[in-house]
Amino acid sequence: MNSSDRTPADLLRSALSADPARPLVTFYDDATGERVELSVATFANWVAKTANLLQGDLAAEPGDRLALLLPAHWQSAVWLLACSSVGVVADVQGGPAAADLVVTGPDTLERARACRGERVALALRPLGGRFPQAPEGFADYAVEVPSQGDRFAPFAPVDADAPALTVGGAELTGAQLVARAREDAGALGLVPGSRLLTGRTYDTWEGLSTGLFAPLAAGGSVVLCRHIGQLDADGLAKRVESERVTNTAV
Repeated sequence: MNSSDRTPADLLRSALSADPARPLVTFYDDATGERVELSVATFANWVAKTANLLQGDLAAEPGDRLALLLPAHWQSAVWLLACSSVGVVADVQGGPAAADLVVTGPDTLERARACRGERVALALRPLGGRFPQAPEGFADYAVEVPSQGDRFAPFAPVDADAPALTVGGAELTGAQLVARAREDAGALGLVPGSRLLTGRTYDTWEGLSTGLFAPLAAGGSVVLCRHIGQLDADGLAKRVESERVTNTAV
């Protein structure tokens, strides 16, 4: 990765320049059997479309706070990078009532209704599928995002020293986030090309770092496993082999 990268969005741009075809996020849901693999290029395309939705249709501006009420999921990772691209603070599992806008999964819709700003809901169905019927008061992400542009340019430059992420009561700037992700990557032994398998949730820094930021900072990739507790030891061993996993953080 480029040593001058100071935001998560910078890290993604460097990954895209280095090797757009390599895998970046491989997602498993062991409750449903779903598997999705996104290359750097495909992931970056989702991020660009989501950032355009965030900046354009949702009128989000740098410094706005977005309550991100999503589990560990590939679409959650997309939203984290989209927030970084716009300069929006991703408040992971934060209070919707105090947020400028909210992004929620199907299990936290009622909690998300406390937000007075824009509300977006994700069905979290396989292949990014939409709700059979959009929840009242929410935009369906799967309906809104496909028509967005494939390239993104922020209306205003993103300040790496401005708040970028809040999780577990701690707030990080973009530059602090990147620095911590690099430290974590070193501690985990990640190098370019590493494949890190993790079953950690996205409601702590450790979960976010192993599940996205540290592999991205190292030039590696993540095998993100939701509901990994439903996988037995033999199943886990087979996944480690089939996915060419080099490091684990479960």
